[in-house]
Amino acid sequence: MASSDKSMEKERAEDGNMVTKSSSFSTARSGYKADQYEYTLDGSVDFRGRPAAKGKTGGWVAGSLVLVNQGLATLAFFGVGVNLVLFLTRVLQQNNAEAANNVSKWTGTVYIFSLVGAFLSDSYWGRYKTCAIFQAIFVIGLVLLSLSTHMFLLKPTGCGDEDFNCAPHSNIELGFFYLSVYLVALGNGGYQPNIATFGADQFDEEDSAEARSKISFFSYFYLALNLGSLFSNTFLDYFEDEGMWALGFWASAGSAMMALVLFLCGTTRYRHFKPIGNPFIRVCQVLVAASRKWRVSLPSSGEDLYEVEGKLISDSDANRSRKILHTEGFEFLDRAAIVVDPENDFMARKNESSLHNPWRLCPVTQVEEFKCVLRLLPIWLTTIIYSVVFTQMASLFVEQGAAMNNVVGGFHIPPASMSAFDITSVALFIFFYRRLLTPLVSRWMKDPKGLTELQRMGIGLVIAITAMISAGTVEVYRLKNVCSSCADDSSLSILWQIPQYMLIGASEVFMYVGQLEFFNDQAPDGLKSFGSALCMTSISLGNYVSSLLVTVVMEITAKGDRPGWIPVNLNRGHMDRFYFLLAILTAADLVVFAACARWYKSIKLEGRYEDEEGNCDV
Repeated sequence: MASSDKSMEKERAEDGNMVTKSSSFSTARSGYKADQYEYTLDGSVDFRGRPAAKGKTGGWVAGSLVLVNQGLATLAFFGVGVNLVLFLTRVLQQNNAEAANNVSKWTGTVYIFSLVGAFLSDSYWGRYKTCAIFQAIFVIGLVLLSLSTHMFLLKPTGCGDEDFNCAPHSNIELGFFYLSVYLVALGNGGYQPNIATFGADQFDEEDSAEARSKISFFSYFYLALNLGSLFSNTFLDYFEDEGMWALGFWASAGSAMMALVLFLCGTTRYRHFKPIGNPFIRVCQVLVAASRKWRVSLPSSGEDLYEVEGKLISDSDANRSRKILHTEGFEFLDRAAIVVDPENDFMARKNESSLHNPWRLCPVTQVEEFKCVLRLLPIWLTTIIYSVVFTQMASLFVEQGAAMNNVVGGFHIPPASMSAFDITSVALFIFFYRRLLTPLVSRWMKDPKGLTELQRMGIGLVIAITAMISAGTVEVYRLKNVCSSCADDSSLSILWQIPQYMLIGASEVFMYVGQLEFFNDQAPDGLKSFGSALCMTSISLGNYVSSLLVTVVMEITAKGDRPGWIPVNLNRGHMDRFYFLLAILTAADLVVFAACARWYKSIKLEGRYEDEEGNCDV
């Protein structure tokens, strides 16, 4: 570490950003007060690879660029995704089942590509390069989709609305469409898990003031995402529903182009964390090294385990990550960091360099990276049931609204547009939480952080239970008000759905924002994008589990003359029971989540500005 420290000192001096200092970059924070406000303490660098200067990089200037970029990119993505099923039925002449199946495959592909983007970011490219490349692919896909729609698919002219379907298309035209739409999936999927983490990288969590800004960033990030989707679900949704598909897709492409240009404009301002190599190789090294020493007795203290010196560790000077302190649990893996006496190890006697072979000896930080992932997985699994509840907003809530009285004051309210109340709720509760609840809780708990991420995720589950109870109650009264002279209408106004949408929005603020913060904070430096990808895969699995649950419920409840809980004609079913079932499942999930949260041990980074207790209680 000494040579790397000297090179850093020389690099800073050459840049004119500092005078000669008596302390090195890896000295304890209290040892260089003159330097702590000039350079970040978390190991981030600028676009030239030099230590990041606080006055010139990061902060809310860079963070704001990321927020606007996210809003524009979300607008572009949902401009395609929100009405894709209608495009497939009206323009490509697919039946409802085939179109729904193709949309499910496309959506699942987006989330699969999120894992690919996270892997490339954490292992090789870094978050900035990954975001830029996949955004470019996203733009290309949208431009090709707009061109194919304008030139080939909307034939004859004026087709594609509710009353005028388009003519059949050739295989080449269909192939061009699927190529473009899956480029959109690849671009957005690879970009999405990295942009939230990249935005958080602009705030130094080793600095108490910037750490608070980093926490706020995730709330505003989720707000930007919702505002982008709000525009897509209103204006673009209207144009596309009226058959103006090319206009809607070109608007999405233009928004994506603006997002990419804006992102590139901030290049010199961003802070970066360089990738530290393939995480799968590091995990395998820990398993192999631990297995080779399975008979070796564990030391009485973690201080006796092997660790590199200094605050930052790396495979090379260019790939720095913060050191993680030893934690209890998963003792078998600790064997990978035991230094074996050469007298008792044949390979060590044969070749002294094997003592530092990563397949035989791993530092504590590398072992703790693996432990962090193992501890995160149970928490992640408990978030899937919440995603099942969340997905009802785009499926059963819409079907429920379609079976209600949609005319309010002479104006017909599209059932899907009720999601605007969800987005409004997200915006209101973000400001409520940040401006009112957090200061009150901070004073009461005497902790500037307020509620922990796990506590907020638990609150999100509680609100989700309330949302399902509300939806079930509305359905009970909807069935009681079914028009006796007609088979498909209820006199109950669609406005009665507002509470369930508002409650879902409130739960998102606590669950999804807390989830983003939690996985970003608890994931090791080399796996930050993987942490964000876990959030996306949770939503993806929630869709699959929801579909499976509906299938199982209908198989059980639809017997003989019984139509089941969720039949085609909802007035003959009992969708209220399905909502109440989800409330019960979410309550059970809350119990499991609480147990996992109490068991969870927080990551402990050396030199953090705040004390870490190790355990996170709900």
